[in-house]
Amino acid sequence: MAAAAVTLVVAAAAVALWRTSSSDAEDAGPVAPPEGRFVVECRWSHSAPVDPIVHPGMPGMSHLHEFFGATDVDADTTVDDLVDSDTTCRNKEDRAAYWAPALYDGDRRIEPRGSNAYYRAAPGVDPAAVVPFPLGLMMLGGDQFSTAAQDTEVVGWSCGFNPRRHAAPPDCGEGSPLRVRVTFPDCWDGEHLDDPVDHVSHVAYSDERGCPDDHPVVMPQLEFIIEYPFSGDASGLRLASGETFTAHADFFNAWDPEALATDVHYCINADVVCGVAQLGPHGT
Repeated sequence: MAAAAVTLVVAAAAVALWRTSSSDAEDAGPVAPPEGRFVVECRWSHSAPVDPIVHPGMPGMSHLHEFFGATDVDADTTVDDLVDSDTTCRNKEDRAAYWAPALYDGDRRIEPRGSNAYYRAAPGVDPAAVVPFPLGLMMLGGDQFSTAAQDTEVVGWSCGFNPRRHAAPPDCGEGSPLRVRVTFPDCWDGEHLDDPVDHVSHVAYSDERGCPDDHPVVMPQLEFIIEYPFSGDASGLRLASGETFTAHADFFNAWDPEALATDVHYCINADVVCGVAQLGPHGT
């Protein structure tokens, strides 16, 4: 638990600073949106035409996916496998699996540079109400069957650290590599780790009023960002799932429960920014 111990020390100092800042700003006006978050940086692991959520036990049934986090994920992977897995994430207590369809420029596959997974409270949600993901939770973000551009709050393309999100990949300049951002649902029905029919009905997105009554459990909002070593003309880009508007990602939770609970408590619940990772030249 060395990493968790470090998190506790850093977070405790951050909480003290946050409390002081909050006291000084009591009369500053309206309450700002929640800012508390933590982030995990994960290198690319491998590619495979498998999907242990949508096509469990059926290798080759899926389009090609790029995997991050837990290593050696295949069509038969279970949460027990993930718990015992190695991980490409810098935080070794995050053994979750993250994956997304492969990106191509024409017929050339573009190997991802790396990924960042941001965990925060969604806008309109009380940060103090957020609880950790249950072990074994499976989620999809975005819609692989979309026939038109998706809401950029759910799927957005961008250049480098530019916060502007586009519905389609923009032409990025040199030094501002292409990124795709997928935001996952943050409300859970409190019962099912997956929906065996559509894999989405057990979770939902919050809105300005919070979580819907039939999905009352408030979880972290996970925003998964993949960076590609690509810039320039984006007109030839496509995904293994189809056109770029079919962008989506999958998440299979296998975090160490104690470590995840610690980060949620000291970062999200306390509305403290615990760290922002920077993708290096090789995702390291």
